[in-house]
Amino acid sequence: MINTMRRRMAVALGTLAAAATLTIAVPGSAYAAQGVLSINGQEYENPSGCYAVDWFPTSVTNNTDAIAEVHSGPDCSGPVEWLVYPGETYHTETAQSVFIL
Repeated sequence: MINTMRRRMAVALGTLAAAATLTIAVPGSAYAAQGVLSINGQEYENPSGCYAVDWFPTSVTNNTDAIAEVHSGPDCSGPVEWLVYPGETYHTETAQSVFIL
């Protein structure tokens, strides 16, 4: 019983140490996509966050390494209308904002 508890404790500590190491080793990876996001011809290099859609119809071209969420509401609110994967283009007449993951 004591050996089982020690083994579980060692596994838990090992998992915690691995997570901490990963967090320290990759500090900026979650903050910006690498590449170019184009919304109606306006290009955003290494984008991150929410972008407004200024006119309709809208074209979203994702040449980044991340997924872009097309939202039906302003400020990346409302339901996700479409997911634009890297290398894809999406055309819409209803989107109001785009969030790059």
